[in-house]
Amino acid sequence: MTDHTTESLRNIALIGQAGSGKTTLTQALLGRAGVSAASDNDPLEKQLGHTLEAALYHFEHGGARVNLLDTPGSPDLLGRALAALPAVETAAIVINAQSGLEVVAHRGMEAAARQRLCRLLVVNKIDAGEIDLAALLEEIREVFGKECLPINLPAGGGARVVDCFFAPGGEETDFSSVAKAHGEIIDQVVEVDETLMALYLEQGEELQPEQLHDPFEKALREGHLIPVCFVSARTGAGVTELLDILERLMPHPGEGNPPQFLKGEGPGAEPVRVAPDPSLHAVGHVFRLKIDPFLGRVGFCRMHQGSLSVNGQYFVGDGRKPFKLAHLFQVQGKEHQPLTHAIPGDICAIAKVDELHHDAVIHDSHEEDHYHLRSVDFPRPMAGVAIAPVRRGDEQKLSDALHKLVAEDPSLQVESTAGETVIRGQGDLHLRVALDGMKERYHVEVETRPPSVPYRETITQAAEGHHRHKKQTGGAGQFGEVYLRVEPLERGAGFEFVDAVVGGAIPSQFLPAVEKGVRQVVASGAIAGFPIEDIRVTVYDGKHHSVDSKEVAFVAAGKKALLDAIAQARPIVLEPVVEIRVTAPSSAAGDLSGDLLARRGHVNGTRTLAGGRVRLSGQVPLGEMQNYPSRLKSLTAGEGTYDMEFHHYAQVPEQVQHALMKDFRPSED
Repeated sequence: MTDHTTESLRNIALIGQAGSGKTTLTQALLGRAGVSAASDNDPLEKQLGHTLEAALYHFEHGGARVNLLDTPGSPDLLGRALAALPAVETAAIVINAQSGLEVVAHRGMEAAARQRLCRLLVVNKIDAGEIDLAALLEEIREVFGKECLPINLPAGGGARVVDCFFAPGGEETDFSSVAKAHGEIIDQVVEVDETLMALYLEQGEELQPEQLHDPFEKALREGHLIPVCFVSARTGAGVTELLDILERLMPHPGEGNPPQFLKGEGPGAEPVRVAPDPSLHAVGHVFRLKIDPFLGRVGFCRMHQGSLSVNGQYFVGDGRKPFKLAHLFQVQGKEHQPLTHAIPGDICAIAKVDELHHDAVIHDSHEEDHYHLRSVDFPRPMAGVAIAPVRRGDEQKLSDALHKLVAEDPSLQVESTAGETVIRGQGDLHLRVALDGMKERYHVEVETRPPSVPYRETITQAAEGHHRHKKQTGGAGQFGEVYLRVEPLERGAGFEFVDAVVGGAIPSQFLPAVEKGVRQVVASGAIAGFPIEDIRVTVYDGKHHSVDSKEVAFVAAGKKALLDAIAQARPIVLEPVVEIRVTAPSSAAGDLSGDLLARRGHVNGTRTLAGGRVRLSGQVPLGEMQNYPSRLKSLTAGEGTYDMEFHHYAQVPEQVQHALMKDFRPSED
């Protein structure tokens, strides 16, 4: 049995850029709490110098049990970091005092807000030289909002911190004052509680932390308050104070915003409220999957309702066959310690259940068999590499390895088009980790090359198409006739197939065949060999023959009718455009801007950073980025970094479209 309660739990995810000191901070918190646990002890993590997976730790402080998720900090691995957010009530965004606000901090704050999580900003490395913490706090408030208020302040040149909330005194600080910070945070908190505001403003009562607890939690839930605290993980300054903040001020599972579960799929899905009550049906969510050579599929599971017990019977999603829970663990870094029971709010691991998958819902009743958690918005993977096995005969091994890698990492995608297999991820590091994993874990070696650009096709106006398929070969013939129309949809709408046939002109048993033919064209392209998107195809008429009509005839008729319609609908080729952010020495700004312009891109903004650095943001076609890492290295003497994410699809220039269309011939099959 467990020796803690739901009310004692604090679930925290550390989110921040590589170099912000998240892992060092994790070790400092564990050490101050009296726990010894190694981190980044995976050989590949040591080799690359990066946290590659969200690592789970737990420790006790005061009356709280803290579950801490140390997430990857590279922008290339942002998807792996965001996957941890549904497991927690609080996202602690770690900011490097030397580097200021970086990409992962921005995107972590945005993702946490979408997940309706409470947020805490942790400014680390406050003892570093040549930093301006007052200016950084002002930048934080300018970028993230005036609701970002310091709950403590650095003192003694970052050698210690001074509390501004629990028991504020008259100590001197490195900037601002305790009294000012205390007043601002109290003013912010009482705004969400009219009774308390009256006591504070009208009667002038001094409020105690105990009185402020409930409105403080409400302000956190509503995003009306985002506390800022200061720390040096290296020296330990502010570490004890941060532990106190986690224990006394961060929400337990019953105080945070409830997770956004839905019942059913699509637009008609109904919101479902789950509650951290151990007496209710069990509802847990698998936020991370790991395939272990000894334990098989290991699902990191956050319990949101009810409890799990060893030897109990549970279901995975809408599966009708229950599994017996035989292997339940609490996780401490790389160690798995047997557990007999998990309560609401617990984060645990389930092993040796083949049905487990990322985002799976674990439950104990068919009432929950259609529950799912609102998905995290992962960045669209844009970096890619085409792969093929080095050894002939390893195709099946490669397929199996890719299947396992994608099962573990929801931000990784595999595409098989135009005769090539492409892995797509967030960036070069993401792809390197995947390729190294194939070699080290699954013993599959691959050769790589740049992938084809994922162009798309669409149309710009409505049109109609028609085809009669008639074939006579001596015996029974083939006959099918289809009339259809196509219409352009908004960018990102995808594909719609509409059956508007009336009067049995095309018998209902042949309409799936028509749709099959249409989808074949949508998948393979009509003018340049790329998938078609953002169109609606409406089949409205046709003819059949009582003897000669067959499915194959209507597949062919649907296919040719769509090609006929698209040829008249002013088809175009689209290319992916990415949002790019480049950080480099200020001296390279002009060369970098010119290089992006030469790639058919443009610069949206330039921001001066500390330490003589600059950050450029802009947009550029993905097809122009094939050699960008080496070019960036050359332009910045190896000091530049960049990240990019999908932004939109745009029409390619006319000469590019002609080149892509030149050798394409639609399949006649």
